[in-house]
Amino acid sequence: MNTPICDFVNEYCEKKAVRLHMPGHKGKTVIGPEALDITEIGGADVLYEKDSTGIIAQSERNAAGIFGTAKTLYSTEGSSLCIRTMLYLVKMYAMQKRRETGLQFVEEADYVKDRRQQEKHTVTRRVCIAAGRNAHKTFITAAALMDLDVIWMYSDQPGLVSCELSPERIEAYIQETQPDAVYITSPDYLGNIADIRGIAEVCRRHKTLLLVDNAHGAYLKFIPGKDSLSLHPADLGADLCCDSAHKTLPVLTGGAYLHISENSPEFFRAQAEHAIKIFASTSPSYLILQSLDRANQLIADGFDTEIRETAARAEHLKEKLKEAGYCLTGMEVLKITIDAAAYGYSGEELAQILEAHSIYSEFYDPEYLVLMISPGNTSADLDELERVLKSIRRRSNIHTRAPRLKPGEVAMRPQEAMLYPGEEISIEEAEGRILASADVACPPAIPIVVCGERISRSAIECFRYYGIHSIHVIK
Repeated sequence: MNTPICDFVNEYCEKKAVRLHMPGHKGKTVIGPEALDITEIGGADVLYEKDSTGIIAQSERNAAGIFGTAKTLYSTEGSSLCIRTMLYLVKMYAMQKRRETGLQFVEEADYVKDRRQQEKHTVTRRVCIAAGRNAHKTFITAAALMDLDVIWMYSDQPGLVSCELSPERIEAYIQETQPDAVYITSPDYLGNIADIRGIAEVCRRHKTLLLVDNAHGAYLKFIPGKDSLSLHPADLGADLCCDSAHKTLPVLTGGAYLHISENSPEFFRAQAEHAIKIFASTSPSYLILQSLDRANQLIADGFDTEIRETAARAEHLKEKLKEAGYCLTGMEVLKITIDAAAYGYSGEELAQILEAHSIYSEFYDPEYLVLMISPGNTSADLDELERVLKSIRRRSNIHTRAPRLKPGEVAMRPQEAMLYPGEEISIEEAEGRILASADVACPPAIPIVVCGERISRSAIECFRYYGIHSIHVIK
């Protein structure tokens, strides 16, 4: 497979050209890759205003061919840019459908919290998305900035990071709230994978769009599932999904894909470039673009086989750890999620032990330790991980578990709350106050309380459990 972006940049470097354009390093080495770090000069194409015959368009078509999509766009700003674009496309599409049927939008003054009351008081509903409660904070800020209504979908499991939603449960939410789209996170941070195929069938039956935050699952395209299809959401019925290529593929940090599936409305294909450039930087990283471009070639040249071989090694390691007494959770083949509490430790304690041996984890919290594996890890890496984990003496089970995250009371619209002046206070003083900011640390970047919600005693227990001591509330 050709690599048009990489080829262009390499040819430019060989010219030894006088660079009277950005960036300021002019190709001179400071940390290493500067010679390859260019901007949108003649022939380099323009990321979101590209020529159909240009180098970026060619490369993106290569990626679409690999992933089997109607259209795939590159992001040099991670899945966050793709999430904003997905929500904007949904709002544009919903507005168009309403105009076609002659309906009007509810005015701000007519807004009511209960959507069933909305039906009684307005000509038509506001644009609404039903979302799993473990959505990344980017979803929340994007929904607020675009003034979307969000119906939060909760699972029966305690904890913050996972929100396991069956097709039947999602269908109940759709029947109750009639959203324009359903938005789920799969895989989640603990390696749980949703039944995308089943959820997609439910959404199609109700003529509801399905959006999937697949940030952790780009590699699932190369893991076979049923009926010769992969486990990737684009193959299983999602209309739109995003992949953080950099999380599981050999791509530089920030490289991501926005996938528009073959079964999605033609509107998305026509409007995708317009939508994404509204939120994107006008200075995309050509280092990241080259990385995405080169990944196409690597995948075509057998990287997919390496993924499957690595998955087999990871499954073998998981069996060894289970034999040693570890309790593992999650379904992702390239993610090892250890229930640290069941082994007598917090996730942080296990992470610290591993770090003492120069092994660094992806994520930990009071209960879990998450380790991500890719073909970039050698057999020696996995052997050392096994050796260190087996050397840790098992202790008595820790029975304290995460409090159940209860639905929050909406006091004002998230958009309104984000724009209010706020103040930082201790969580012990926060009961009854309204959260002003959706900001939260990453990973996992999942807010316990959404901006605009009133803080309850239950929420304070969750803050305390996850080690959050102060929050930003409305003055």
